[in-house]
Amino acid sequence: MVPLHDNNPTRITPYLTYTLIGINVFVFLHELSLSPQQLEQFFYTYGVVPRELTASLSSGDTDRIISQSLTLVTSQFLHGGFLHIAGNMLFLWVFGNNIEDQLGRIKYLIFYLTCGVLAALTQWFFSMQSGVPAIGASGAIAGVLGAYIIRFPKAQILTLVPLGFFLTTIRIPAVFFLGFWFVQQALYGVASLQAPANIGMEGGGIAYWAHAGGFVFGAILGPILGLFSSRNKERFF
Repeated sequence: MVPLHDNNPTRITPYLTYTLIGINVFVFLHELSLSPQQLEQFFYTYGVVPRELTASLSSGDTDRIISQSLTLVTSQFLHGGFLHIAGNMLFLWVFGNNIEDQLGRIKYLIFYLTCGVLAALTQWFFSMQSGVPAIGASGAIAGVLGAYIIRFPKAQILTLVPLGFFLTTIRIPAVFFLGFWFVQQALYGVASLQAPANIGMEGGGIAYWAHAGGFVFGAILGPILGLFSSRNKERFF
């Protein structure tokens, strides 16, 4: 199922959401200019490599720890292909504007990046010795989805649904659309623990635990930052 848009208007122009999308696209265009060898090195340098993060924490080397910790942020702006970035940016476009509207731009930026970091750490916790770089905005965007489902559970999501060879659109309440998405990620994450060679980050290139973790942390962090506050007059704070 592909979300097209929601029926949830905003009171602001979501400039920060647009900026995040723009940065992701810019970085992806840079990736396209790299040779396969350069791209692999790019991912290993700026993506989260769990075993490198684990080794840095064990080493006690401050510079190495800082260097590897920074990848928890830089990895959020890397993508592995057109479908990867297109799917992520579509979800950010549909759901991010309302969370930016509710939190204000500064809190929204803090929320977004923090969810991305916590999502990456969730994936790292379940695969500390993996040598596969974890990349993508999925964890941060999962945080946006977690905040959205608790703040706007009744919002209607216009969704593109394939029916055999045909496509149709239906409106689905956010609580069902995003709830199904979360359950799916959690189940795939559990399955990846039992079959790491066939599913999950090691095999399919999808960090399911990052998705599930980002979603949960988004649902927790959003209210802490004022997701339900009625004092949202100033959009920057």
